[in-house]
Amino acid sequence: MADIAVIGAGYVGLTTGTCLAHLGHNVTIADIDEIKVQKLSEGEVTIFEPGLSELLTQGIENGNLKFVVGATSASRNAAFHFLCLPTPPNPDGSTNMEYFSSAIEEIKDILPPNSVIVNKSTLPVGTASQLKKQIQRTDVEIVSNPEFLSEGNAVQDFLQPSRIVIGAESQEAASSVAALFKDIDTTTQITGTESSELIKHTANAFLAMKLTFINEIATLCELVGANVLDVAEGIGYDPRIGSTYLRPGPGWGGSCFPKDSSSLLQTANKAGFDFELLEKAITLNQTHLQRTAQKVVNALPQGKEPENSKIAALGLTFKAGTDDLRSSPSLAVIEHLFNLNARVSAYDPMVNLPIENMSKLEITSTAYEAANNADALVILTEWQEFADLNFERIREAMRHPIVVDARNLLNPQDLELLGFQYIGLGQ
Repeated sequence: MADIAVIGAGYVGLTTGTCLAHLGHNVTIADIDEIKVQKLSEGEVTIFEPGLSELLTQGIENGNLKFVVGATSASRNAAFHFLCLPTPPNPDGSTNMEYFSSAIEEIKDILPPNSVIVNKSTLPVGTASQLKKQIQRTDVEIVSNPEFLSEGNAVQDFLQPSRIVIGAESQEAASSVAALFKDIDTTTQITGTESSELIKHTANAFLAMKLTFINEIATLCELVGANVLDVAEGIGYDPRIGSTYLRPGPGWGGSCFPKDSSSLLQTANKAGFDFELLEKAITLNQTHLQRTAQKVVNALPQGKEPENSKIAALGLTFKAGTDDLRSSPSLAVIEHLFNLNARVSAYDPMVNLPIENMSKLEITSTAYEAANNADALVILTEWQEFADLNFERIREAMRHPIVVDARNLLNPQDLELLGFQYIGLGQ
């Protein structure tokens, strides 16, 4: 088993390190946040990810998973160094490499001979080559091993992945990283670093475009009297298309799709290629988010202006199964509602604190509290909890029983029998 340092204890780093320990490796996870490191050392998981807490506790008890402050403490005696650091977008959509550059500067001189640095986060094409120049050590290899983790399902995605992609300039380095995952039964693809880096961007951008397409079809369905759920089911049977990512919603967002699509667009621009298809998909998503907000306002009772209305919003995280608010489409829709002068009261089972830069948003402790005296209710995140609500109680709490279901989560007939005006997406 290998000695592994994981730099960064966010979603990717914590899941990666904990699962590598589960595979039997000796893992040290480093982070600059002392409070986070202390909590993790005591077995307290700092993110919401099903199944992660049990594996973390197991690793600590087995003695092959520990947490430290600072990258040098983790890397000094490790053979593999997984960089799982934030890659936030710059204002122009390019990737901010500050965290990666800082980490490399911190560890490059203390790395043991023949170390392998593994880039786990999504990085622009050419990053591995740039880092190799920055390190200036011929005995250190740079390998690209992009993560394909879906928040809310990250543990299973790591231990039962659809594929493992390894980008390296030497077969020896690629084989050494592949050996870390020898107990995982899946296809392993070995490529050059540029191809590996581009695979992750391409995957996320393609899925984002697929969501954009089905959201556009949903709008068309509303205009021609079709049902987008039937259309999505019908095309999903075609194995060339597949049934995943054909669920329309308020718009796409999250920690990966927006920044990775923008980063890929920047890569194309720098290469002199006008990637019109991707650029249009990004623009159309912004339009769809605005369209969703307008749909809510249009649903208000006749003569009811947004500035005199209260709207209940159910769901703030970017999808169900996570506590992640980064680039959440729910928040984008709510921001558009604010721009239309509406008052919004919101509930999400994973959010109980005020949200940064959204001081006007009232966070409630239950869906029923959010619905109290509301003129309309909009479902923005597909939490199963919302489908299981007592809608008779919701109707009694609301001023006007109007539901805009931006996730098509509810049964329209059931709500209409209860006296609701139901407005779905693409129906």
